[in-house]
Amino acid sequence: MANWEYFYNGVIRKYIIMFGNMFNDIQVVRYNSAGAAVQTITVPIAYGPSDKFLVRLNADPNLDRQVAIQLPRLSFELINMTYAPDRALNKMNKNTNIGSSSKVVRSQYTPIPYDFQISLYGMFSNNEDAMQVTEQILPFFRPEWTQSLKLIPEIGDYYDIPTVFTDMSIEDTYESDFETRRAIIHTWNFTVKGYVFGPVSNKGVIKRTVLDFVAQQSNNSIATEIGPHKKVILTPGQYANGSLTANSAASVSYLNISANSTWDYAFDKFDYFDGVNRHNH
Repeated sequence: MANWEYFYNGVIRKYIIMFGNMFNDIQVVRYNSAGAAVQTITVPIAYGPSDKFLVRLNADPNLDRQVAIQLPRLSFELINMTYAPDRALNKMNKNTNIGSSSKVVRSQYTPIPYDFQISLYGMFSNNEDAMQVTEQILPFFRPEWTQSLKLIPEIGDYYDIPTVFTDMSIEDTYESDFETRRAIIHTWNFTVKGYVFGPVSNKGVIKRTVLDFVAQQSNNSIATEIGPHKKVILTPGQYANGSLTANSAASVSYLNISANSTWDYAFDKFDYFDGVNRHNH
């Protein structure tokens, strides 16, 4: 924490936008006594707790304002976030991607799984509108609806994010005098199985690896002597036409090979020391 640097990936905001987009095209149709459709209403949706909209609904007790809140209406809010250890990944693994320059590699440790509890509220003036909206929501969750999101554009990986329906409740606030507007409230509770991410690091591309090792010789299955000293230099291998090769003699210089090129690993140099003399191969 001593070398803490600011970062912000905005993934929680993306989950909230994803959730709201799932319910922004719901419609309610009003019928006359003959069963003919006379009005189609697209149900508006906004982020915020249900109490906020109830206050606006009850702010006109005399019903004499020219503009009042219209029903039906949907709202939603993030209720809670909990760590999900059952979906945890190896924390030492990294996701990588080529940066804006072929000489830069972007990397990020694997994300941490979290469950986001989000409640969706529906406020209605009559029961028929409430049933229409409910029947347009529930069939798509069995019990989850999965969407694929590119959460970290710098890395470019897509994640399947399930939204799981857990339960619902119904409340009728019509228990006061005749001047109070009635509001039937349906609450649908969901769990978004998402992730949070750490910072993205930019590092140079490693194009040359030197392996320097000593093998032990054994005497009667017991390692007693220091054996030959070996050095291997491993580099990317690529022909001049851009195709891959493991032949270091036929490869172009590793300095001319970029991170997003097609290449294979090649042994650029092999030194062998037998304890007395050094041999180059």
